[in-house]
Amino acid sequence: MIAKVIVDVPSRQTDRPFDYIVPYHLQEWVEVGSRVGVPFGGRVLQGFVIQLQEESRLDQHKLKEIAELLDAAPPLLPDLIELASWMSHKYCCSHTQALQAMIPAALKGKEERFISINDDESDEWKSRVSAPLLHWLEQHSPKANWTVMMEQFPDEAAEIRKLIKDNKLQLQSYIKDKLAVKKVQAVYMPMQVQQQPFDALLDQLAKTALKQKEVLQYMYEQPQEQTIPIVNVTKELECATSTVRALVEKELLIQIDLEQQRDPYAGRHFKTTEPLLLTEEQQLVFEQIAITLDKQQPYTFLLQGVTGSGKTEVYLQSIDRCLKDGRQAIVLVPEISLTPQMVERFKGRFGDQVAVMHSRLSGGERYDEWRRIRNGESMVAIGARSAIFAPFQQLGLIIIDEEHESSYKQEESPKYHTRDVAVRRAMMHGATVILGSATPSLESYVAASMSNPKGKLSEDKRAALLSMTKRVNDRALPEVTVIDMKEELLANNRSMFSRRLHEALQERLQKGEQSVLLLNRRGFATFIMCRSCSYTMMCPHCDIALTYHQKSQVVRCHYCGYAEQTPTVCPACTSEHIRFFGTGTQKVEAELAKLFPGIRVIRMDVDTTSGKNAHEQLLKQFESRKADVLLGTQMVAKGLDFPYVTLVGVIAADTSLHLPDFRAAERTFQLLTQVAGRAGRHHLPGEVIIQSYTPEHYAIVTSQQHDYETFVQQELQHRRMLGYPPYCRLAVVTMSHDQLPLLSQVSHQFVEDLRQLADHEGVLVPLSSGFPRSLEVLGPVASPIAKMKDRYRFQCVLKYRGSIDIAALIQGTLHQYKEKSIQKKIQYSIDIDPQVIM
Repeated sequence: MIAKVIVDVPSRQTDRPFDYIVPYHLQEWVEVGSRVGVPFGGRVLQGFVIQLQEESRLDQHKLKEIAELLDAAPPLLPDLIELASWMSHKYCCSHTQALQAMIPAALKGKEERFISINDDESDEWKSRVSAPLLHWLEQHSPKANWTVMMEQFPDEAAEIRKLIKDNKLQLQSYIKDKLAVKKVQAVYMPMQVQQQPFDALLDQLAKTALKQKEVLQYMYEQPQEQTIPIVNVTKELECATSTVRALVEKELLIQIDLEQQRDPYAGRHFKTTEPLLLTEEQQLVFEQIAITLDKQQPYTFLLQGVTGSGKTEVYLQSIDRCLKDGRQAIVLVPEISLTPQMVERFKGRFGDQVAVMHSRLSGGERYDEWRRIRNGESMVAIGARSAIFAPFQQLGLIIIDEEHESSYKQEESPKYHTRDVAVRRAMMHGATVILGSATPSLESYVAASMSNPKGKLSEDKRAALLSMTKRVNDRALPEVTVIDMKEELLANNRSMFSRRLHEALQERLQKGEQSVLLLNRRGFATFIMCRSCSYTMMCPHCDIALTYHQKSQVVRCHYCGYAEQTPTVCPACTSEHIRFFGTGTQKVEAELAKLFPGIRVIRMDVDTTSGKNAHEQLLKQFESRKADVLLGTQMVAKGLDFPYVTLVGVIAADTSLHLPDFRAAERTFQLLTQVAGRAGRHHLPGEVIIQSYTPEHYAIVTSQQHDYETFVQQELQHRRMLGYPPYCRLAVVTMSHDQLPLLSQVSHQFVEDLRQLADHEGVLVPLSSGFPRSLEVLGPVASPIAKMKDRYRFQCVLKYRGSIDIAALIQGTLHQYKEKSIQKKIQYSIDIDPQVIM
């Protein structure tokens, strides 16, 4: 049997399957999706089996055998192998990168090399090495670590190589995972012991062994051959481990290694919830979804529901329908901060059937949650974007909550968009996809409304738009007031809080109600500048200003991590007039404490939520009303549901509005609408105050009116005029090098080659020409952040429409371009459908 294996080597030259013989003893075990260790370039490396066949086109006598099978059950299912192949082409990444994205970090095995002494009657070779090396080899063989040996005896490397060649020493490679299954020592009482009279067992113990007798009685009273971790026994009976081991030595107990799952929610009680009575709108939406679930045909719904309309209950009942058919579900959320409340609701409804997968769990916890899914113990997976690869075999439903969020786009290779991967995977399983949002992305909205605007199922379409326009129980959407901060300045108010927001905060403090404040910047100040010489503190490695963090008294680059102590005088002119400009969350927190003595503030940003379970702990404190104000970045803008939040304040609505990004208006509207939806979700009415220097902008005006439709119409006019998505698609090729002249030369040559290939394909036509297959190549130009991590960056933007295989066009250009020597050390990054062009 021949296995086609993708070897885990990060090189495009080896990005293809290699043929290996499956040894006879592994033929019943190796499957498509198996992880194997294979000899490659004199080493044993990790690989993934993507196909099995009887024969190879190559000379079978020259093929090598698979060295080892790394897992009893394949970690990758056949549908994920197929999906990885699709991702590799679509997103211009290697097969290895696509496959690695699908498995937990614990299974990203590393090679370990060991050297051992071969059995040989002749000892003559021992005189060829030094006495210390010989002693070390004899002491550690057969598990002598190769890396340690080479570090300790570097001068004898040549002789060691000769001994390996002469078969006196043997070098072996193994693949070792970063994590293993967690095991604990446990004991049980064997049946033949438990069937004896207890008094007869006591006679085997010394009269003074009182604790041993206590343990013996405890284990004797357990159900037949009940296995209990030793640590549980010692804790329950307050005895030493040696007491238990003494009974093991007497063969009254048997000790074994017991596998133990690392459950991140062990010991937690989740209040059981029952399905709620659906509103008329919810019922209509659910019935449409239920039809596709029952038919098991792939279908995509865009569920546009205003904040508080009950989308989550629709999700829950759709999942319940899916589980009753014996199929599984994936629920994706964009922010870790959304996970705690989601987990609470889903665990309360489906209990232990829910597995949770997100980056703030430990590696071991993520691995064990993944194993629960792989072993069929969980039927529902909740997590961030990587949970789309949960190894379900009978996938019936994929839900992407807040589908408009840019965090669903992976920014490292493979640069996939979760929405597209979800639709592709659903097609393989005949599954239903629900894209939920109060403010859908324009691409999703246009695609769904053009496909099926009335939300009625159609045999010739595979997508539909569903709408929920009312909040549950007909609760009113909050009243939104927009404050013109220019007028505040004219009124001599130079505070970061407008007079109305100040009054509203004071009112909530007096009433004992809660407020949410949004500022989409972390840190204390955006940048530091000298008023004497205009010197601005910049990152020495990136073309970006450093951000001041008051608590740690450092300035930090949020791109490469560079940090230094905050200066007290200007580094350029030694002036003392160095000042902090801009406003960050830390500065707002300090200002709140100054204006409202005794106010209790919880700040949520990257700095305060870096610890494990930090999000959940902070939200629990706020939910239990241990704080008056929840202050944060965009992580407080969506998904959160607190009954006593009656005020939402947006400190600076213009933060994202004036970024050099064609999606700036859309993102501003989405953020304002989402955060406004946190107010007045229960019995108390809500109020929203938005502070802005451009209150007349249509993104702010329409968010004040909760008017998504009008915003869409105005924004689409701008997109159509400029030729941006959804009227075309984008791809960005970014090139970087530490030498600017060379980078400029290479990037211009690359674009010229790309144009020539596109012209040969007959697609190099301006989008405005009206041709159905059109391509425009813009650039190359310096990237918006022209230098990052000491490398200069140039980019070209490709705008295309129609059935153009843009990935093949880019790869074809790179293939012919890499033959040129000038290309050396140039790094390429290819982003299909980018969310941020930086």
